Amino acid sequence: MHDIPTLNHGAIGNGRVLGLISPTSAIEWLCLPRFDSGSVFGRILDREQGGTFRILADGEELVGTLRYITNTNVLATRFEDRDTTWEVIDFAPRLPRGLTVEMPIEIVRLVRPVKGHPKLRIDFDPRPDYARARVELAEITHGIEVSGDFHRLHLSTNLPLAYILGKRPFRLDQPVFFVLTYGRREHDPTLAEVQHNLELTIQGWRAWARTCALPMFGAEAVLRSALCLKLHVYEDTGAIIAAATTSIPEAPGTQRTWDYRYCWLRDAAFVVEALRRLSHLNEGEKFLHFLWDVAESGPLQPLYGIDGRRELEEIQLPHLAGFAGTKPVRIGNAAAEQRQNDLVGELVLCLETLLSDPRLIVGNPEKFIPLIERLVEEAIHIAPTPDTSIWEFRTKFSHYTFSRAMCWVAIHRGAELALHFNRPDLAERWAKQAAIEREIVLSQGFNLELGYFTQNLGGKNPDAANLLLPTLGLLDARDPRFISTIEAYRERLMVGSLVLRYRTEDDFGETTSAFTICSFWMAEALALAGKLDEAMEMFQFLLKFQNPVGLFSEDIDPQSGQLLGNFPQAYTHVGLIHAAMTIGSLLEARDGKVRAWA
Repeated sequence: MHDIPTLNHGAIGNGRVLGLISPTSAIEWLCLPRFDSGSVFGRILDREQGGTFRILADGEELVGTLRYITNTNVLATRFEDRDTTWEVIDFAPRLPRGLTVEMPIEIVRLVRPVKGHPKLRIDFDPRPDYARARVELAEITHGIEVSGDFHRLHLSTNLPLAYILGKRPFRLDQPVFFVLTYGRREHDPTLAEVQHNLELTIQGWRAWARTCALPMFGAEAVLRSALCLKLHVYEDTGAIIAAATTSIPEAPGTQRTWDYRYCWLRDAAFVVEALRRLSHLNEGEKFLHFLWDVAESGPLQPLYGIDGRRELEEIQLPHLAGFAGTKPVRIGNAAAEQRQNDLVGELVLCLETLLSDPRLIVGNPEKFIPLIERLVEEAIHIAPTPDTSIWEFRTKFSHYTFSRAMCWVAIHRGAELALHFNRPDLAERWAKQAAIEREIVLSQGFNLELGYFTQNLGGKNPDAANLLLPTLGLLDARDPRFISTIEAYRERLMVGSLVLRYRTEDDFGETTSAFTICSFWMAEALALAGKLDEAMEMFQFLLKFQNPVGLFSEDIDPQSGQLLGNFPQAYTHVGLIHAAMTIGSLLEARDGKVRAWA
């Protein structure tokens, strides 16, 4: 196994494109034309064969200083070599046009001299379809056409093409741009146009950031997380992906390599709620349409392609070396075929918060009543049945406490929605069933002898998902049963100050990495339980693990502190936002800052 690479990348995107840039300037991950299409640059999964696009200092790869231009998803990387300095600006155009935003399927690179005249080379090495496609680079007027066994790409530039195709050095004495477009461009861009689009993109992101309702606590981290979440929203359909990548392992040298470039309805519902709390409702409105469309297509499943497709056959790509030499590299995800009973709860929660938010005008909201009724009746039906849990165990069917709690959520919140839509008949029947389900969770999900909520009904093992029970309304966070659960979990699930999902063996043995959102769940649980100073301390500790541009992956290695798992992980940033907002609200109340000007 190779050394573990550092996930110190920045992410750029515009709602139709999402790519990862290394501090070396290398584009190490980019899938076109969609988030879940084949990779064009896949160096993050195979340094030799994956394909990349980088700017070299006369053949040498340097490590620059990567940063986001303030309050945007535009990256700037500054390089120094001897007596010269230059910067590379990377962005996906996101151009405000009145009340709409133009989002071409392209990325732009602008290389600008800062000091002296550096001698550079361009390494443009596209390897489409996960490096499986035949590739031809053809010189055409004002650009390079990439063609082969797939759709065409076009690279426009103001640099003489011979320097790119021949990988020959050139002196950077004026700005050089590269525009990589999926398909054909209507016209060849100019430097002035590229610079103008850069300014428009910066202005557009800053306008979006200005409308974020930030908490008083952790505001900068929350804003970066919000900007990161926005990159995961596929504007064409409203689908929200779990992460940009596939097959970055949860732990190196294991088979825990999954493809996260799809829309998990659970994760998407959490993203929608996090953005709604920050006063961004457009994403939730779009997701409602996506949810409606997939619900109409048949029985709901845990995840979908971003175009709503149901079949996500999981296959392996043996020709790719894998991140840190970890195989298999997978595309597709068999979890689409699993039974995950908690799903109905998250969807009803999502529908309730959106449909009851007076800021959101949904044409004919009553059309959602049949969907709500369908979800609640399904929750009543499946609540007593085993499933594979929120953690997507592949073979371990059981009666999971969190899954049963989420079925209660679906029924309980469904009853409240029934009242909202003036359906007292449904509300009364569902409320009675919800009371029964709540008692089952509280009596069978809590182990009196051990003093904590367990992974399974009548079980003995802890499960970090139960840290969410107070936020769902099942019981108060100051309830002695939950207080004792927190203390037991701190002893049994934490390694240092990081939280594992569970301690039981799963389909692949013991899990060793800390699942980052679980640590943010613990911070939020501490705050709700009245341990506000401890919550703040834990939150600030967790921020030490964010990468240099404020992004998190799925997991953290408790021993080395390295980021692991798919990246950037929407779920982790959701946990950060919720924890910061809860801590911030309680902090304001404690310190008497709940009034204007306080």
